[in-house]
Amino acid sequence: MRYCFVIPNYNHIENLAAQITALAKHGLTIFMVNDGSDLQVKSDLEALTAQEPLLTLLHHETNQGKGGAVQTGLTYALAEGFDYAIQVDADGQHCLDDIPALIALSQQFPHSVISGKPVYDDSIPKLRYLARYITHFWVIIETLSTSLKDTMCGFRVYPLKPSVALLDNVAIGKRMDFDIEILVRLYWRGVRTQFIETNVIYPQNGISHFKAFEDNVRISWMHTKLCFGMLLRLPILIARKFKQ
Repeated sequence: MRYCFVIPNYNHIENLAAQITALAKHGLTIFMVNDGSDLQVKSDLEALTAQEPLLTLLHHETNQGKGGAVQTGLTYALAEGFDYAIQVDADGQHCLDDIPALIALSQQFPHSVISGKPVYDDSIPKLRYLARYITHFWVIIETLSTSLKDTMCGFRVYPLKPSVALLDNVAIGKRMDFDIEILVRLYWRGVRTQFIETNVIYPQNGISHFKAFEDNVRISWMHTKLCFGMLLRLPILIARKFKQ
């Protein structure tokens, strides 16, 4: 069971060196996807890569979005012979101390996605907090299940074979809709998600690439598509409920 890290990065450089140092202590390969960052940030990332032998830097020439960067990282990791990828965001939101617990739960449930279930402090923007509940309501409808307890946290362990097989066959959103959509579609394919509570912070002066209007419209359209997809899979989902 070979694990690696996948980090999508668009113009995040502050405190990144400390984050890479913390990840490197686990002795796992780190794939960072530079998602079309500015030239200075790209140069800084290349310098950081030269200092850390466990870090491999992949490049998008133009920005594709967080989801697009994660998809590139997952696909590359599978091609390199890894079995699982631990997704960590580059903005410092995630509690890296919980990585051993994520891996332990992954080893206990090797066919499942392992996802953080966020515990927030007062740093979370109120509108983002409310939006999570709206998304959770729609995910319950799309899966006819309450088993997906959170679909927006980007702190996860993906089993690579089923995840990349999905990416190879379905065009999944490449921006902020990705984290939600991939869990719903994996659930439809019988891949469950296990959760672990983890502290999530919004760092002071941190850079957020969430675009309130565009991303909310994109997520709303995604939920519309997933609801129609649920209707097509309704007999299977109902049958699954009776088997649980």
